[in-house]
Amino acid sequence: MIYNPPMPTKTAKSKAPKPSAAVPASVLWLDNQLCFALYSTSLTMTKVYKPWLAQHGLTYPQYVTLLALWQRDGQTVSELGEQLFLDSGTLTPLLKRMQSAGLLRRERSTDDERVVRITLSDKGRALQEAAADIHAALACSIGCKPDEFRSMTRLLQQLRASLVRAGQ
Repeated sequence: MIYNPPMPTKTAKSKAPKPSAAVPASVLWLDNQLCFALYSTSLTMTKVYKPWLAQHGLTYPQYVTLLALWQRDGQTVSELGEQLFLDSGTLTPLLKRMQSAGLLRRERSTDDERVVRITLSDKGRALQEAAADIHAALACSIGCKPDEFRSMTRLLQQLRASLVRAGQ
């Protein structure tokens, strides 16, 4: 049996739905929660990356920022934030630290000084080769075949897109 509780509205204060007698208690067990499986997997994935990234003086947020810039250099802070699902209050200090480390440059637009464009430095570009090794090591440590790795990635991207649509 599928339990579909009413969605809370954003304008009205509503009380949490009362559990139905038809809903088994196991529905609320931690190991049966998709949100916890995703959360704990994300934490574990970041821990697995940590030693490889530390060899290059990178944190995981810095690594994903570099991934986005290797894919398309010269993005604005807004574009980068949208791609990484980070707000400017989180992204700006991260980019400042990366600039101090010599990985990128932050340059204000001459047309509109509110716009800041991010470009990789030579040092930031040079890390791309090492990143391929990190990706290969991670895939090996997980023990997945390349097609399984791609399939899991696609499923998670589909889930994320559905959640974004549901949250709008």
